[in-house]
Amino acid sequence: MKTSETTASALQDTFKDVMACVATPVSIVTGLAHNGAPCGATVSAFASLSVSPPMILVSLDRRSRTLEVIRESGRFGLNVLGADQDDLAMSFAAKGGADKFRGTSWSIEHGLPRISRASAWIASTVADFADGGDHVIVLGRVDAAEAAASRAPLVYHRRSFGTHQPYREPAQGVPA
Repeated sequence: MKTSETTASALQDTFKDVMACVATPVSIVTGLAHNGAPCGATVSAFASLSVSPPMILVSLDRRSRTLEVIRESGRFGLNVLGADQDDLAMSFAAKGGADKFRGTSWSIEHGLPRISRASAWIASTVADFADGGDHVIVLGRVDAAEAAASRAPLVYHRRSFGTHQPYREPAQGVPA
């Protein structure tokens, strides 16, 4: 191995360690193929992009079947998992197709697969795609959104699942 390859590999390992220090929401991006088959993939790279107009971004492995379906259909769903849905996060992180949905409670909303009991749901239309190394960043215009205020989100931090706990309760009369 050349020195530059060793250096690049070491940087990648260090980068992974640094990113493990960042708590991220765990979500499942879903799509519906033209034949009606659902697809989905677990992602931790998702963010709000714009409020006016409402937009989000998600990052998917460029070899992802879910990305293929999103490119074909021009739409995707984002299911922000609840704190007790780590089993779904692991199941949808595996390679595979519609089998990921076997045994999973879900429905079709706004023409997209929506996973039951998620802490939040967003339906989006693709606005653009951007190259992101070994991933593709999908920019989406939000068509519909819903939050389940009583469900804590699933969070990934230091290579393990957990959830967010407030540092302290908000003061009376102060918006959360």
